[in-house]
Amino acid sequence: MAKIESKILEALNEQLNKEIYSMYLYLSMAAYLEKENWKGMAHWMKAQANEEFGHAMKIYDYIYQRGGSVIFKEIKQPPYNFNSIEEVWQMIYNHEKGVTESIKNLMKLAREENDYATEVELNWFIKEQVEEEASALEILEYIKKASSHINALFMIDSKLGSRK
Repeated sequence: MAKIESKILEALNEQLNKEIYSMYLYLSMAAYLEKENWKGMAHWMKAQANEEFGHAMKIYDYIYQRGGSVIFKEIKQPPYNFNSIEEVWQMIYNHEKGVTESIKNLMKLAREENDYATEVELNWFIKEQVEEEASALEILEYIKKASSHINALFMIDSKLGSRK
């Protein structure tokens, strides 16, 4: 198989860095939730951060399989102060929608460049983003419904703490 084209390589490196930022964002949210004593939600965020790191490593490995080089860029500081649990989950949902858009643009580029191998690799990410968005939206909707019922929030926190 031919070495990966520079446009695709640059876009994959950009996505890898976005996945690392996602990890960083989830860890920042975990720290906030930990400080606010929402241990279950913090646990969920840490598990999600690990998953995002796995996504970055999947891209990392793919780049090297295709004969490219990984280039790490500066990762911006994520937000760390939030006004509410609902704000955190709304931000997560919005972030995941942005990641989906980024991967869709990468898929579009792969198709334009006739890079079928990258297109196949990205199919996994497309499917993963469907799950990511659905999960974030589901939890956000639970949080919205429970926001004025502290016992319901404690139940959600407990449920999220059981994530493996």
